[in-house]
Amino acid sequence: MDRYIGLDAHSASCTVAVVGPSGRRLQSQVLETNGKVLVEFVCTVPGTKHLCFEEGNHAAWLHELLSPHVEEIVVAHVRESRGPKSDQRDAFGLAEMLRIGAVKTRVYKGQGEFTLLGELARAYTVVVVDSTRVQRRLKALFRSRGVPTDGKGVYSPSARAEWIAKLPERSRTRAETLYMEMDALLAVRKKALREMTVEARRHSVFRTLKTCPGMGEIRIAQMMPVVVTPYRFASKRAFWAYIGLAVVTRSSSDWVRAKDGKWIRAQTLQTRGLNRNFNRRLKDVFKGAATTVIQHRDDEPLYRHYQSLLDGGTKPNLAKLTIARQIASITLSMWRSGEEYDPKRMEQSK
Repeated sequence: MDRYIGLDAHSASCTVAVVGPSGRRLQSQVLETNGKVLVEFVCTVPGTKHLCFEEGNHAAWLHELLSPHVEEIVVAHVRESRGPKSDQRDAFGLAEMLRIGAVKTRVYKGQGEFTLLGELARAYTVVVVDSTRVQRRLKALFRSRGVPTDGKGVYSPSARAEWIAKLPERSRTRAETLYMEMDALLAVRKKALREMTVEARRHSVFRTLKTCPGMGEIRIAQMMPVVVTPYRFASKRAFWAYIGLAVVTRSSSDWVRAKDGKWIRAQTLQTRGLNRNFNRRLKDVFKGAATTVIQHRDDEPLYRHYQSLLDGGTKPNLAKLTIARQIASITLSMWRSGEEYDPKRMEQSK
């Protein structure tokens, strides 16, 4: 007998609700957010267990903790609900959505062999954001006192005293504090980068993907724990949509009646744009790879394709989008086949 379990998780408590195959509400309980307690409850539920909870801060932990104890586990991306709301309503709502197959967006959580790399990549990304923020604050301090800060010279340790001397006496202590914070974060950033790349090199696919144009060690290390396996995606277009490189066309009132009474497609204005539901880290990776090819790889067939698009009248941003798509497709194909990048095959496919 199937049992559908909805779980509404919070930092202190979790509300669980169980629904039968007919939709009958069987039970609901409030449990402590504790791994042992949650596992014990799930094990007491009889029958074939299907579990659903929302994407959130606890989702990865709950997936890792409870997946061995249920036959199906679904992490749902649920938009903000309207109307009456409570933990119990949400838990029963998740169970019912799973029962009737109404979960529109499922979030992939299985990282497998890339679990450690995923943690190291997230740590590196956070440190990069923090160090960049401090550097911007430092530049903002100099600009606020009328000192121009073009380039990266303001960060140089050898010229630091000279830069601080340009500030009035009352602002120098603040600048020295920001410099110390920047130095500490840059040291942590270097350590985080080293640990991430060392872990990434342990995986055999890393050496294959490294031959892809524009995909350096950092981008590959950030990409692998997000994709996990290329077989998640049925086609390159599904991969483009996951990255955020799929073009979406929107129109309305598409049909009009002709004189003979038949329905014909109207000449409606269609708006176009990229899909908005995507993985931001992957979009940064592949757009960055396209930028690298365009700016530094003029011997690459992809760069020549970019130039041919510009010569044909394509706007630079759309041409860059095309190159990012091609790099994503090449990466997916290389991962599946295990073959290294061959520029000659790229030339033949055009």
